[in-house]
Amino acid sequence: MKNYLKYSLWLTLLVFIILIGLHWFPVISIAGHTMRRVDLLGDLRYPEPEEAVSDSDSIVLPPVVKPAFVDTCRTGLTCIEDYSDSTSRGMAPFYEALDRVSSVNTKDSEDNMVRIAVFGDSFIEADIFTADLREMLQKRFGGCGVGFVTITSITNGYRPTVRQTFGGWSSHAVTDTISFDRKKQGVSGHYFIPRKGAYVELHGQSKYASLLDTCQRTSIFFYNKGDMRLSVSVNRGAEQTHSFTPSDKLQQMYLDGRIGSVRWTVDEADSTLFYGVAMDGKKGIILDNFSLRGSSGLSLRGIPAEMMRQFNHQRPYDLVILEYGLNVATEHGRNYDNYKKGLLTSIEHIKKNFPQAGVLLLSIGDRESKNENGDLRTMPGVKNLIRYQQSIAAESGIAFWNMFEAMGGDGSMVKMVNAKPAMANYDYTHINFRGGKHLAKLLYETLIYGKEQYDRRRSYEKE
Repeated sequence: MKNYLKYSLWLTLLVFIILIGLHWFPVISIAGHTMRRVDLLGDLRYPEPEEAVSDSDSIVLPPVVKPAFVDTCRTGLTCIEDYSDSTSRGMAPFYEALDRVSSVNTKDSEDNMVRIAVFGDSFIEADIFTADLREMLQKRFGGCGVGFVTITSITNGYRPTVRQTFGGWSSHAVTDTISFDRKKQGVSGHYFIPRKGAYVELHGQSKYASLLDTCQRTSIFFYNKGDMRLSVSVNRGAEQTHSFTPSDKLQQMYLDGRIGSVRWTVDEADSTLFYGVAMDGKKGIILDNFSLRGSSGLSLRGIPAEMMRQFNHQRPYDLVILEYGLNVATEHGRNYDNYKKGLLTSIEHIKKNFPQAGVLLLSIGDRESKNENGDLRTMPGVKNLIRYQQSIAAESGIAFWNMFEAMGGDGSMVKMVNAKPAMANYDYTHINFRGGKHLAKLLYETLIYGKEQYDRRRSYEKE
């Protein structure tokens, strides 16, 4: 019998060789359908990665999204929280003003000045806190002089930044219970009526803070419905006399020079109201202290809008700082809704009549009271008030600085009182000048850091 086994083996080998050979044939397409390539070893072969093919001319890739700039806060610093919106009523006007005064291309003009107004209560009375903040800013950005001073003052005996004497005035303040006409008040919440021969004299000082012994410009602010004659003596020199005809606008008279002292005397005044005097530089920082003992800040809304606008024309601020709370916080205060409503109105009044200014609200600092066991602790109403103040800043679109947190939070006032030497008074409410210097340094560092962050953000957004 013939053996066909060897033919089967040869046939199998031939088929195997043909199939392997077919793998090298080009790909065949029949009626638009591409036939699969023959590959006996396909199940054993490691698959090669496929290359994605794209047409770069027809496929537009989405743009790379640039992440938003993220503000940071340096460890150990309590930073300003800026709630300003597109109206930029937070810190931007102040930072831009610092750029203006720092520019090497600036000329000797009004644009060389950065003006700051600090409205507050007895916490900053007698230039506590503001004296040191003024000095730090003036040392860095230039400037001199104590700024605006009311015609008379209850703190003139212990304010170390200016020596002030006066006589012949009838003084009126918004905190008076009688004989105050709100329509006559200036931005400080005061007005002063002179008798013939009334005078006010300022002497620059240098024992507490620098850059205050001399200034470059002295001014006096008044509103005269009738004829008025005023004499002025600079550095106890010869008097100069100036006459003024009636006007329906706030008036400012100023003199320039190297001024260490100035004395203003009213020779004649018919229906004239006076508001204050000032000692300033002609370039750099001006910082005005508008402290009002017993104020909650709500009286700001009662200052006549026209008076604010006219004062703003004479003295346009780049930053308005509000420091209030001591006369608002209560032992068990939980609901400050009425206060919030009133302060929001005051802030809007300031924003409207100082339209170029940024606004910074400082929270109340720490304040102590005794519990039922007689132990000192942070007054319970303080923290709730701070939450309200932060909410006020957010709703009004301004900036906020938590001074309570910057001080050290709970119990920080006790630590300041017990410090050697003491930085606060034994009422566990008010700081002294050493405490003011400590807090001023904290705010100064925060302002400078905020300016650096502002510059970084602008540079990043321009990239």
